[in-house]
Amino acid sequence: MKVKQMISTAVLNEGIKYVEKNPLENMGKLLNWGEKILISDNHKDYARSIREILEQPENNWNVYIHRLFTEFDANVRRKVLTNFLVNASILGIPANEKMARKYNCNVPWAILMDPTAACNLKCTGCWAAEYKKTDSMDYNLLDRIIREGKELGIYMYIYSGGEPLVRKKDLVQLARKHNDCMFLAFTNGTLIDDELAAEMSAAGNFALALSVEGFEEETDMRRGHGTYKKVIQAMDILHRHGVPFGFSTCYHSRNVDSVSSEAYIDYMIEKGCIFGWYFTYMPLGKDAQLNLLATPEQREYMYHQVRKFRNIKPIFLMDFWNDGDFAGGCIAGGRRYLHINANGDVEPCAFIHYSNVNIKDVSLLEALQSPLFMQYRQNQPFNGNLLRPCPLLDNPHKLREMVHISGAHSTQPIDHEDVDELTGRTEQIAQQWGKVADQLWYSSASPTGVPIPEEVLQNAREVSDRAQVM
Repeated sequence: MKVKQMISTAVLNEGIKYVEKNPLENMGKLLNWGEKILISDNHKDYARSIREILEQPENNWNVYIHRLFTEFDANVRRKVLTNFLVNASILGIPANEKMARKYNCNVPWAILMDPTAACNLKCTGCWAAEYKKTDSMDYNLLDRIIREGKELGIYMYIYSGGEPLVRKKDLVQLARKHNDCMFLAFTNGTLIDDELAAEMSAAGNFALALSVEGFEEETDMRRGHGTYKKVIQAMDILHRHGVPFGFSTCYHSRNVDSVSSEAYIDYMIEKGCIFGWYFTYMPLGKDAQLNLLATPEQREYMYHQVRKFRNIKPIFLMDFWNDGDFAGGCIAGGRRYLHINANGDVEPCAFIHYSNVNIKDVSLLEALQSPLFMQYRQNQPFNGNLLRPCPLLDNPHKLREMVHISGAHSTQPIDHEDVDELTGRTEQIAQQWGKVADQLWYSSASPTGVPIPEEVLQNAREVSDRAQVM
C-alpha cells in the first residue's frame, strides 16, 4: 500500500495544481481522466456523479466543491484530498476490508479516542461526565495506536473527550508526525486561538468539529452562559486561517426546531462550516435526563429536514442515527469505527460504555478480536430496518444480549452502569420509534429513493418481527 500511496499522492498533487488554475472547468477534465484509472466500480460511479454535478452550475454540490477549492488554505486542501480522499478512503477502505477477512474481525475506517477526560465545561447530560477527569492517554500511547492502526490500513483518527484541545500541543505534534493521516477533533471551541489555527493550517491534516446546540439560547442552556459566542469567535478564527471545520450538534427534545431550521444551516455555512454532524441525545449515566430524548415525531422531522438540506445546501450533513440506510446500519464495534476512552478501555462506540479489554494491555488487533467486538460483528445489522440501527436506542435487547454473552464490564467508574438498567430506559422510545421507522422504511421505495426488491423487503420484515419478539 505504501507504493500505491506514493504514486497516488504524486499524481493527485499534480492534479490539484492543474485544477487550482480553474477549479470548475479543470475539475471535470480531471474526473474524466480519473474514471479511466480507477479500479473500484464504486469509485468510478462516484467520479461520474461528481462530473454530472459539475455540469450543473446551480447544483448545491457544485457550489460545495467550489467552496472546497476557495475557502481552504492551499496546503490544507492538498492534505485533505491526499490523506482523506486517497489514503483513508480510496486506498484505506479496501485495505480495511482485506484485513477484516484476514483476521476474521471488524477493521474500522476510523478510530475515535479520548486523549483526556478533562474538560473546561460541564454540559448538561454529557456522557463524558461519567469518566474520571484525571484519566488520560499519554503521547506515546496515542502514537502507538496510530502506528498499529496504519498497519491495518486505518488513516482516519478522531479525538473526543473531555475536551481534546486541553492536549492541543500533543495533537498537533501527532498530526505532523503522521502526515499521511487525517485527524479530526470534536471540541467545545473555547480553547481555539490564532496560534492553534496557524499550527493546524501549517500541518494541513487536522480539522475540527465544533459543538453547538443551535443558536445562543439553546447552546448556552446546556453548555453554559457565553459558550455560544466563544464558538462563533472560534469559527471566525479558523475560517481566517483556512482550516477546515464543521459543526457537531446534539439534537434533543428542546432544540429540534432550532437546529433543523434553514436559518441555522444558512448561518453555519456563512460562518464557514463545510460539514455538519448531527447526534441525538443518549440517556447515559446517573445524570441522564429522559426528558431530553427526542420524540419519534421529532426524530422523523430531523430525518426529513437533513435529507432536504442535503439536496439544496452547499454543506455535507450527516445524521448518525437517521442515516442508517446509507451506512448499512450501525457503524460501531469496529465495523466503521470504535472508541478508546481516556482510561484506555476499548469500547464499541462513544455511547456504549462496556468493554472486555484495555489498549494498555493488548494490541489494537487483539481489541478488535475481543468478545464484545465479535458480538457486534456477528449481530450487525441489528435490525432489518436500517432506520433502526442502534443497539441501545433502537434495539436495546440486542445490546443487553451482547454485553451478557461477552461478559463485558461497565467502563463508567462513577456509577458502573448496569446494562439492564441502561437499556430499560430506552425500551419505550425504541418501540415508539420502531412504528414510525417502519412506516418510513416499508414503502415501495427505500429512503434513498432506490426501489427495494420485494424479497428483500420481506426478509427485512422477518428480521424486524423477530427482534420485536426477543
